[in-house]
Amino acid sequence: MPTLPIGDIVATTIENRSRKAADNVTRNNGLLNRLQKRGSIEMVDGGSKIMQELEYAQNQTAMWYSGYENLNITPSQILTAAEYAIRQAAVAVTFSGLEELQNDGEERMINLIAKRVGNAETTLQSLISNGIYSDGTQPKEINGLQQLVAATPTNSVGGIDGNTWDFWRNITFGAVTDGGAAVTAANIVRYMDSIYVQLVRGADRPDIVVGDNNMWRLYNESLQPLQRISDPDTASAGFRNLMYQDAPVILDGGFQGYASDPVPPGGAPQGYMYFLNSKYVKYRPHPKRNFTAINPDRFSINQDATVRLVGWAGNLTISNRRLNGVLHPN
Repeated sequence: MPTLPIGDIVATTIENRSRKAADNVTRNNGLLNRLQKRGSIEMVDGGSKIMQELEYAQNQTAMWYSGYENLNITPSQILTAAEYAIRQAAVAVTFSGLEELQNDGEERMINLIAKRVGNAETTLQSLISNGIYSDGTQPKEINGLQQLVAATPTNSVGGIDGNTWDFWRNITFGAVTDGGAAVTAANIVRYMDSIYVQLVRGADRPDIVVGDNNMWRLYNESLQPLQRISDPDTASAGFRNLMYQDAPVILDGGFQGYASDPVPPGGAPQGYMYFLNSKYVKYRPHPKRNFTAINPDRFSINQDATVRLVGWAGNLTISNRRLNGVLHPN
């Protein structure tokens, strides 16, 4: 039986692994893992942009009345939409002609391809995980939490200017500016309470708290041993977490959580703790670019090599900034 062309084997391997690779992104990122459990991962359904509907005002016709009094039927515009660009990412899986000859035979080639595709998937997963906390300064990168739930909330998000529209500003609390001192184990709960009470609207409240290494450690130190209760769902997924006001406090940092590391940070930024309402924060991958192969094969015009691309497209969106907040060190 003849051996399949290397490009066909690579494509089949990528397609067979795409669902697992997509799932691994959410399994290995504390925030995305929690969003998945909350049903906050929604596929993009086409269009030139990702439209996220939002309510920005109350219906102005609500009124008390008596008898035959005229009622207010003036149309109220209460809905608009934030618009998010579809961001794209890709990683190349390459093989030289020499490698193809050295691994002649389908079994040896499949083993080599599986390892190389696996490495490409892991690299792309890390790229997306890093982007989840980006600040929006890179124009092609996914919108990250430093942009969506910003320390200075008058920025523009989803095409809506927070400087113009105050409803489109997240809550922010600066440790030094608002609290008077840097975060310590002695004051962290007070700071957390100060921001939390501004994010509760009836039954609407933060259901995810994400912190970097230092913030998680300080919160952990502030608790008495009997208070160190974890959320079983988050713990079973492999993430260290505590509880605060019924919300899991997730450590999303670990060995990549320090800017001084040689590896780019892969978690929450240093000194930041996010208070998120998963009803309004969505991870929006495109079903046709969710760790899938981008066809066809690419062949270098002046090299003996075969290239396959693994692609992803989508964005992180928010539909109510006002009910999300951040505790930051400034």
